[in-house]
Amino acid sequence: MKTLICPVESPADITAAAAELRAAMAQTEFHPGDMLSIFEDWSDALGGRELGEIPGVVFLRLWLRRGTLEPLIERELGSQALREEWLADGRARLKAFPLGIVGHWPAGNVEIQPLLSMTCALLGGNAALVRVPSGLVEVTRRLVEALAQSASGQLLLRRVFLAAFSHGRMDLHQAMAQSVDGAMIWGSQEAVLNVRALPFPHWARLAVFGPRISAAAMDAESWSNPAALPSWTQRIARDVWQFDQRACSSPQVLFLQKKPGRSTADFVSALERAFVAENRAHPRPAIAASLTSAICHARASWLLDNAARQARFPNSPDWTLLIGSGSDLPSPVQGKTLTVLEVDSLIEPVSKFDGNVQTLGLAMADPGKEAELAELAANRGVDRIVKLGRMHVFVPPWDGVELIRPMVRLVRHVPSTD
Repeated sequence: MKTLICPVESPADITAAAAELRAAMAQTEFHPGDMLSIFEDWSDALGGRELGEIPGVVFLRLWLRRGTLEPLIERELGSQALREEWLADGRARLKAFPLGIVGHWPAGNVEIQPLLSMTCALLGGNAALVRVPSGLVEVTRRLVEALAQSASGQLLLRRVFLAAFSHGRMDLHQAMAQSVDGAMIWGSQEAVLNVRALPFPHWARLAVFGPRISAAAMDAESWSNPAALPSWTQRIARDVWQFDQRACSSPQVLFLQKKPGRSTADFVSALERAFVAENRAHPRPAIAASLTSAICHARASWLLDNAARQARFPNSPDWTLLIGSGSDLPSPVQGKTLTVLEVDSLIEPVSKFDGNVQTLGLAMADPGKEAELAELAANRGVDRIVKLGRMHVFVPPWDGVELIRPMVRLVRHVPSTD
């Protein structure tokens, strides 16, 4: 079995790996339909308890299922892609072909992101050259070992090179960029700008997924309905807990539309109970000292800056609810810290969105008003508007961009006999 994650010491290592990837592509073709069975087996292999503790593995298993990927391929490339056929387009015909090697620069804050990014390129028939962030090397190795269990998985891994090297090795980043035909770039503003400045070939296509935040909102009829409280608060808690609130799709703030004559106290208490229950079901095994400090500072500053504010939290830094009013987006703290703000109208906060909000999770009783709010949110830069509890459901387009199609070439053939 090949080495799953390779420490890289020199640009020559990258160049040699790219040459091997191109040779593997020339020897064996993989079409989108070929991937479905391989990924389905991989999903099954990830079902063990020892892997289930890795954040995001449940999500990755669902992503790899045929039921998830087949509709995605059909939507982005057409149903004929699954049958390896050309699509008639008037007197011409169209078919998707791979770009070649796709480089991946995933962020280091989501454990499954290197593999999620990689699968998008593989579905287009490409090879994948992936820089695995230092903190994710061991987790990624364990997840890829599950793929390598089958013969078809090992064959597919010939099209994959997982490279481990320090983020400060610009010579290795440059060698990666020079070796690829496309790139999927994730991470902070600084990371994205640094990668985009690398010397890519002039024909390389770049798909960029930079840092963004997400928000949730509930209208007065939804949060004030006692019968629906347990369901809605559980949904919110689960959206906060997944990925430890570090993903772009994690809600950092919950806006509640005020209801005249009705306090939000009962709702906040129900939300606190949901947070306690979720923490009991999915306790955090460890927490970085820097995050603990940020959480403690956020709690203290929230309460000291305004006597009218409230907060709910345990003695530990496991989770935090910061309760107040206002329509401005707060600075994200993460670490399962949710700011709950009352507003007169949900139009107020959504009107202030500036393109940095990726996902808006909603609970609204009036479909007409929800449609109006969704239209406003879309015009203010929001790319995903979903029901609370589904903020992390990875259904493309993602950040308003398709995931497979940008990394394929749509070849047009007009027969010379026509």
